[in-house]
Amino acid sequence: MKIGNIAGLAVFAKVVEFESFSKAAEDLGLSKSAVSKQIAALEERLGARLLNRTTRRLSVTNAGARLFERCRLIVAEIEAAELEAGQLHSRPTGVLKVTAGMSLGHLDLAPAFSGFLEAYPELNMELALNDRIVDLIEEGYDVALRIGELETSSLMQRKLTDIRLVTVASPSYLARHGEPRHPSELSNHACISYSYVWAGGAWRFKMPDRSHRFRITPRVQVNNGDAMARMVEAGSGITQLPTFLVHEGVRSGKLKTILAPFEPPPLGLHAIYPQSRNLSVKVRVFIDFLAKHFTGTPRWDEVFEAASKT
Repeated sequence: MKIGNIAGLAVFAKVVEFESFSKAAEDLGLSKSAVSKQIAALEERLGARLLNRTTRRLSVTNAGARLFERCRLIVAEIEAAELEAGQLHSRPTGVLKVTAGMSLGHLDLAPAFSGFLEAYPELNMELALNDRIVDLIEEGYDVALRIGELETSSLMQRKLTDIRLVTVASPSYLARHGEPRHPSELSNHACISYSYVWAGGAWRFKMPDRSHRFRITPRVQVNNGDAMARMVEAGSGITQLPTFLVHEGVRSGKLKTILAPFEPPPLGLHAIYPQSRNLSVKVRVFIDFLAKHFTGTPRWDEVFEAASKT
């Protein structure tokens, strides 16, 4: 059976249902003449008159009545299939591939995702935690979560929140080497830097008129923020890290915030995803979940908010 034949049956069923060419045309979004042509073509193809038409009324012939009983079931099945397909498209299914930084993923995202997965039981997730910048298109990821300044690209992005940066050291290190009062004094200290974003030997600080980079000479370069925080807690030097990595150390007294008047400008946390004319529902609901999750002051900033008010 050709597609046009199915369309003719659907038009015929609507005409019989509404007992009107005009009402059927309006329901189908067609012109009255188009409906008439479909019925005429169907009758010619079947070699039988299906409808009796006068200026006052429309009636169904015996052949038309038998055909209507059959094609009504066919049309109902087609409409049910369309509805089911639409419902599948409107709810997330399949596999969602996500990549994020190791530390943020371990400390915050992984436990938070349980609520997301419970809300969408037909959706599975592949979560890859990696501090390197992955190629979403090449490696087949749906969404990446990235912190920091983003290069212009064909990828789409949505900012989720600001990630606050602080400069910290252990009390034992400061007791041995003294506490710097200005970023320019960092050149005399052992600094521990993050190797993936090492910016040519400088850390950024907020000055009265603008942000400014101050040169440092790193004693150690590390490719993982958790490891950096542990090294600083052990007294190895000074570092600049996001608050989600050091808030527990500051709360417990293992770390001390230094150079607070020069706190660096925050870094944005972004959801990155491939550009598409029709954003898949699984990506859309996931990004909406993330936006809600990061609404308000992050829990890891509470200790720093309290300290700034004392």
